[in-house]
Amino acid sequence: MSMRKLAGGVLAALLATAATLAVVTAAPAGAAVTAGCGKAPTLTSGTRTISSGGQNRSYILRVPDNYDRNKPYKLIFAFHWLNGTAGNVAGGGYYGLQGQSNNSAILVAPQGIDNGWANTGNRDLTLVDNLVSLIQGDLCVDTTQLFALGWSYGGSMSYAVACARPAVFRAVAVLSGANLSGCSPGTQPVAYFGIHGTHDSVLNISLGRSIRDTFVRNNGCTAQNPPEPARGSLTHITTTYAGCRAGYPVRWAAFDGDHTPEPVDGSTSTSGALTWVGGEVWRFFSQLTSTTPSSPATPTPTTPTPTTPAPPLPGACTATYRITGQWQGGFQAEVAVTAGATALTGWRVRWTFADGQTITQSWGGRVTSSGSAQTVTNETWNGTLAAGASATFGFLGTANGANTVPTTTCEPA
Repeated sequence: MSMRKLAGGVLAALLATAATLAVVTAAPAGAAVTAGCGKAPTLTSGTRTISSGGQNRSYILRVPDNYDRNKPYKLIFAFHWLNGTAGNVAGGGYYGLQGQSNNSAILVAPQGIDNGWANTGNRDLTLVDNLVSLIQGDLCVDTTQLFALGWSYGGSMSYAVACARPAVFRAVAVLSGANLSGCSPGTQPVAYFGIHGTHDSVLNISLGRSIRDTFVRNNGCTAQNPPEPARGSLTHITTTYAGCRAGYPVRWAAFDGDHTPEPVDGSTSTSGALTWVGGEVWRFFSQLTSTTPSSPATPTPTTPTPTTPAPPLPGACTATYRITGQWQGGFQAEVAVTAGATALTGWRVRWTFADGQTITQSWGGRVTSSGSAQTVTNETWNGTLAAGASATFGFLGTANGANTVPTTTCEPA
């Protein structure tokens, strides 16, 4: 794998970027297998484009050799580093997981805007959402087996995915990352593997420890200061945390080295053929079964695009519906619920689709569908709203042709 170390001056630019990040949205819940199972696929390996957030975004897809349309596959996202590219990741074997997976996983390397993952306005999380929906609609995916990893800025993006999509991604591996792409809400458990060099000159290991500890807390693990190798030992020490919630392990590997995705024990070489990283990550992902422990996703308020809600009345609420992403056959939408002049202890939103749309996955609200009529009520954690306060729920759906924005109503529940 040809991956050059980031220059020391990159750190300041990365941390400056982090200060301007927008809030990340919440995640949809998964199903067992996807609509792509049993279908003749149209997606093939290679560089492709997708319209996401009003922009054409590119990605590289790797479909397993001898792909079986009736076999549910793992789906692994691999994010590049600052000033790297999707081509670098794919050319290097997706951080070693192409070889480790041995055609048992679908691999995707998205391309960041300006070769980075600032995630401004949630654009990169929206890209992930859109790619998940596109791939699951065309290929056979086990939706309890979605994973993400990346190095440096790509590791930061993997961390953002873990924080924002806990009900979608089963686990992430963060290689020498930091909180640069956002972490919101960052309160739900996700299986987590952090890897970091003890004398990283670009993103200090303290940054890696800090983001690791987010999931030590979320996963209910016993806090500790795991051992790390001595300077000059040219080795790594891997620690599996104790006490974690069943199905949500946390693992930490510290290595005697600088800012590299390819540490090699016993050598200062950074040869991808010799590094232990790909094997460790694959073993961590592979131990996780196809049954995901239930964990609610937490919504995050966003700035809504107005439709035509009625003026709020005391004790009432309004619901603002907007489409956040759209592609052939599918779309993503979110609804902002805002309390009126008095506080709410629960809410209920209703609308009727006009063009035969259906909801396939949702988060932040409990959906009941009766034909085209949709009713969404609050989850336990987002029903109580102070006067004027907002909560957001979202969903993925199917749409063939027109996708008219419906008129919504909101009432206390």
